[in-house]
Amino acid sequence: MATAPIVKTIPRPEKRTLGPQIFVSLEQIERARELAWKITASAMAFIERHTTVATERAVLRFFGISGVGGGGVPLANVMVDRLHRAGVLSRGAAYWMGRAMRLGGRSPAEMIERLVALPDEELRRPLPAEEEAAIREEMRVEAHQALDELARRIEARKALASELAEKSSEAGPLKYVIVATGNIYDDVLQAKSAAQVGADIIAVIRSTAQSLLDYVPYGPTTEGFGGTYATQENFRIMREALDEESRRLGRYIRLVNYSSGLCMPEIAFMAAWERLDYLLNDAMYGILFRDINPRRTMIDQYFSRRICAFAEILINTGEDNYITTADAYEAAHTVIASQFINEAFAHRAGIPDELIGLGLAMEMNPEYPDTLLWELAQAYLVRGCFPRHPLKYMPPTKHKNGDIFFAHAYDAMCDLVAAWTDQTIQLLGMPTEAIHNPMLMDRFAALKMADYIYRAASYLGDEMQIRPDGRIAQRQRETFAKVLELLEETAERGLFEAIALGRFADIRRPELGGKGLDGVVEKGPDYFNPILDLLEEKTGVILPDGRRVPRAEVQ
Repeated sequence: MATAPIVKTIPRPEKRTLGPQIFVSLEQIERARELAWKITASAMAFIERHTTVATERAVLRFFGISGVGGGGVPLANVMVDRLHRAGVLSRGAAYWMGRAMRLGGRSPAEMIERLVALPDEELRRPLPAEEEAAIREEMRVEAHQALDELARRIEARKALASELAEKSSEAGPLKYVIVATGNIYDDVLQAKSAAQVGADIIAVIRSTAQSLLDYVPYGPTTEGFGGTYATQENFRIMREALDEESRRLGRYIRLVNYSSGLCMPEIAFMAAWERLDYLLNDAMYGILFRDINPRRTMIDQYFSRRICAFAEILINTGEDNYITTADAYEAAHTVIASQFINEAFAHRAGIPDELIGLGLAMEMNPEYPDTLLWELAQAYLVRGCFPRHPLKYMPPTKHKNGDIFFAHAYDAMCDLVAAWTDQTIQLLGMPTEAIHNPMLMDRFAALKMADYIYRAASYLGDEMQIRPDGRIAQRQRETFAKVLELLEETAERGLFEAIALGRFADIRRPELGGKGLDGVVEKGPDYFNPILDLLEEKTGVILPDGRRVPRAEVQ
């Protein structure tokens, strides 16, 4: 007669009796936060004086402009590009939407068609003061209605997540897997299969270089290289499929996509509207790894994060990428310095700690001695600096070479560190990394291994005390000293100059270089954006001490 598994009879006490094992002082951590706040203050001074074509297109999407015009060009692009060419985008797309509505038309496409047909001199000619005031008041009403409708959709997402059993954190990190077939319908099949064998989070990888497109493709897509295009229809298809699978499984499956690149705020809106749970959203990823202009990215990420704050979307940041281009042992401090900066930017956009999924990764060269010690030191250090954050731990990729047996062992070590140091989200590595996009069995093997390791090591962090005078503790002290040094330099020079000097990821990106600079626009004295005004009003700013205050109180 079969007996119940022994694990069922073992008492399971409350976890985290030791807490994060960190060997730097609270004063040092507070100093890092002060410096990050100072660094982001100087960047915000620039951000607040400027807008971008992508930010204005996102505003139009709030007002329901989501279709395409002639030649398949998105209507938001048609309108914003015309206003930009005429030199009048500095007034804000919301104002021009009000003007377009007054021109009449049977559809948004017809209204926009009439607006863009106006000659430049007509666009530049001011209306009587009474009419200007009326347009602004009408668009404020429209903005309230737009956010109310978005809020209803957000509540529907939260209601389903609450209705279905949420995964307990006692069972180890949330298991995050990717789908990347290029065909949204094939992605759905792979996503459902992954959920059925234990995945908690499904990330749909974007088609290669979509971040460099200055428009969002329209409709469902079935062809993509290295991933599937991020479109609003693709978001809807995958969300509906995962909702169906969540109900069938009795547990909520979270959905992720990317909000980065030249359409960052538009994708953030579409994700909020289509009820996505997480977004890959970083202040510096597009600058460093896609050569997008720093000014453009900083402006766009602020608006996109305001949307995420309102929608309660958890953001994942991309610091783990730094050590794919720089040596992970030598550049460990740059990851943590960037995490403090990303946290400060997120707080300035009203995002609380619980929705800031900072990124870290296991990427040290496996040929080095004692890498398990150094990885533990780094993971514990990050967890100790950011105790309330849902940290996302990334698997090794840089040093994989096609040996599936070594890759599987390498990923097992990563899963062990994640469980040991209480990471929240674990992107599972695949044994076929560096060979092909994962097949169903690759993903099954990764999920099965993670389940075993999380089950076997769930209390390891409570039992293993790190020596205060040992190598792990000393590594943490050395790393954090470099963190403070880098933050001090960045606060003195400014973030744009630090990026230009290659202080992050060993990549130099000049402030006036890269793609998309021509889409940056200085706001005019009559700039009008009631969507941003409402988002700032509703989400405020979170100060370094954790207090949420109105945006107007923060300089």
